[in-house]
Amino acid sequence: MPAKKLYPRSNDYETVYLKETITRSNISVGEYTIYNDFRSDPREFEQNNVLYQYPINQDKLIIGKFCSIACGATFIFNSANHRQSALSTYTFPLFYEEWQLDKEHVTSAWDNKGDIVIGNDVWIGYEATILSGVTIGDGAIIGAKAVVTKDVPAYSVVGGVPAKEIKRRFDADTIQKLQQIKWWDWPYEKIQRAIPYLKNGDVDRLMD
Repeated sequence: MPAKKLYPRSNDYETVYLKETITRSNISVGEYTIYNDFRSDPREFEQNNVLYQYPINQDKLIIGKFCSIACGATFIFNSANHRQSALSTYTFPLFYEEWQLDKEHVTSAWDNKGDIVIGNDVWIGYEATILSGVTIGDGAIIGAKAVVTKDVPAYSVVGGVPAKEIKRRFDADTIQKLQQIKWWDWPYEKIQRAIPYLKNGDVDRLMD
């Protein structure tokens, strides 16, 4: 059965099932995804970690199931992208009242690169930053303090500024099998039985 409670562990108020904290319609989080924050209240993820997501843009943050998001990870949206093709980086359209401009053109102040999409079973490290328009594949690992500016393939490990691929977690055959079975979509009881194989890396037992 899906997780419904807010805190996964007794007496641990730094870790939450993130789905249960979300109020914005343009943020979607899958079951069992956790967020840990030892500096602030993890229930304030929307306010502290999802930045520049202005309603006028209608850009989305989509996070899959069974993700692990570390303290301070941030998701920076399109309104932070001052238009680079303009001769000035100053956001004149945003201050339409001051400059007597058309309010309807506010979004022309920035470049719109699209939504942020995080796959399933993704681990995002401490203070990593994910920029607008980025898609992170299933099973990927984002290193601490990495700045992710481009798409991340499934089951790859990236790190650095800007983030670059360090390695693939498994061989191509194992990755293909994991993407085929999509264990995160299984019912609770089946996942529970599969935990020993998920822990010890026995992908073939998951294929049974």
